[in-house]
Amino acid sequence: MYNVIDYLENSSNKYPDKIAIIEEDKKINYKDLNNYSKCGGTYFIDNNISGLILIFMDKGIDTLITFFSSIYSNNCYSLINTELPQNRIDNIIKTTKAKYVVTDDSHIELAKDYFRGLKIINVNELKEYKLDENKINIVKNNHIDIDPLYVNFTSGSTGVPKGVVISHRSVIEFINKFTEIFEFSSDDIIANQAPFDFDVSVKDIYSSIKMGATLLIIPRSYFSNPTKLLDYICDNNITTMTWAVSALCLITTFHGLDYKVPDKVNKIIFSGEVMPIKHLNKWMEKLPNTKFVNVYGPTEITCNCTYYVIDKEKVYDKLPIGKPFQNVRVILLDEDNNIIKEQNKVGEICVSGTCLGLGYYSNLEQTNSSFTQNPNNNNYLETIYHTGDLAYYNEDNDLVFNGRRDFQIKYQGHRIELEEIDKAINSCDNVIRSCTIFDEEKSKLYGFYIGDIEVSELKSKLREILPVYMLPTSLIKMDEFPLNKNGKIDRKKLMELKGDKKCLKA
Repeated sequence: MYNVIDYLENSSNKYPDKIAIIEEDKKINYKDLNNYSKCGGTYFIDNNISGLILIFMDKGIDTLITFFSSIYSNNCYSLINTELPQNRIDNIIKTTKAKYVVTDDSHIELAKDYFRGLKIINVNELKEYKLDENKINIVKNNHIDIDPLYVNFTSGSTGVPKGVVISHRSVIEFINKFTEIFEFSSDDIIANQAPFDFDVSVKDIYSSIKMGATLLIIPRSYFSNPTKLLDYICDNNITTMTWAVSALCLITTFHGLDYKVPDKVNKIIFSGEVMPIKHLNKWMEKLPNTKFVNVYGPTEITCNCTYYVIDKEKVYDKLPIGKPFQNVRVILLDEDNNIIKEQNKVGEICVSGTCLGLGYYSNLEQTNSSFTQNPNNNNYLETIYHTGDLAYYNEDNDLVFNGRRDFQIKYQGHRIELEEIDKAINSCDNVIRSCTIFDEEKSKLYGFYIGDIEVSELKSKLREILPVYMLPTSLIKMDEFPLNKNGKIDRKKLMELKGDKKCLKA
């Protein structure tokens, strides 16, 4: 297999009339999904459209048709979030030098404003175009598996977005293992939570298409209403949740599982942040027969490189991120680039294998900085990706996440991991969740938390479990955490909120 489009063609042949995607009141079967995608592919071929195709739509059926249309024409796609500010879109256009953008009726006027100078294509033109099977097959036969499939833009530490390029080979390698290990089947109904420009959604989309399962696209607005969200996923009998930690915590924070339990779910696979043990326990209590899996990996290594199946008989202090997927090499390097093998010694997670992305789009300098020769291999070319994440091996030789290099701060002469402060805050009774940030300019620590405990009481308890130099300068009680578009806690927004006089401080 050289092209992920084979997943769609195989499922279309096996299950032509089966519902492939549900988007609120819209549905599409595998046969129509495949045919519309071929029509769009023919459109791109006939109009000599090649390279990176930008897509400016909300997630939905038409978005996926555009994804597959670009694949059929041997192009790669990049979804642009419709709520991005103009300057960020300008940076993406400048980086990619893109010439084409596909949008829909509801966004076409905005697209004309944001993407001046680009050819703007309405998705309806793709679906209504005349299919030419011969042209589709000729292009497909010229495809190789290291051709790029998609480009996902990350925030970029300098403020300039970085476009991570992922190949067909990497996605095929990962999805084949992912669906086998976690026993996906054609009977699955997969509830999509993640935005389509976030790599968590890659697992939803391609696992579903490979297996001939049904993908249920959950509207983003439902995540601000846990009751409506639970009604929707229960009414649709979902079996699979591959979700960001924050999305799962949203339900437990507002006691959603006391209202309704999605009892058809047989697997919950979570990632993106450290899962608070309290929240995991609530899910496991309500779903005792469900498999829970912690997966880890940055965008640059195609979704995930390690996994850990939760042992419900164990009591966890920290959840491991586990062991590598087959055909992935994960090593820990110390500050001198020596490989760490002993237990409890912290090092940077570095990854090699087919999973590695092709680098950053039109940014060789950043690519060469992050994707380097393995310093312990002087015999042949072996590229490794430096994640910037820290970990150590526990007594079972499972990897345990130990924070970001970015979150390792120097404060009052001490090196501190912000996650260690979060862990202490979370251990206190009546705290639901916490997030600590560091204002380097003012040299102050801010501990944000959700819970029924008052600020003064929490600070008193923290004095008993943390050294003085790790105590937050201010504790701020929140009703909820702001989330970014990927469902993670928005630390930049928290930094803005720290001066809000409405927040309670101590």
